[in-house]
Amino acid sequence: MARTYLGEFEELVLLTVAILNGGAYGLNIAAELKQRTHRSINLSGVHVALYRLEEKGFVKSELGGATTARGGRRKRLFSITAYGKRTLDELRQVRNELWKSIPNLSFS
Repeated sequence: MARTYLGEFEELVLLTVAILNGGAYGLNIAAELKQRTHRSINLSGVHVALYRLEEKGFVKSELGGATTARGGRRKRLFSITAYGKRTLDELRQVRNELWKSIPNLSFS
């Protein structure tokens, strides 16, 4: 599997972008991650991960429409690319194979 390395947090952000299916932006990615992982999530860390994922070709972004609720500012919406989806599939396969390889352990 020749691919670009993904750190754990980048992988979590990429998975969350896929879950949010085209409607992903920094704040709702952070909220979704916080809810699902029960971890403290730093919004600027999410943005750094998103821009790294975009540079690596795993996600793409576009500006959404301006809203009065945001003072006329536009959201940057992220969606997963075919390459990002393929990478997630490969990561899942590797992890599943590793989990299946764990012997039945008994502890006394």
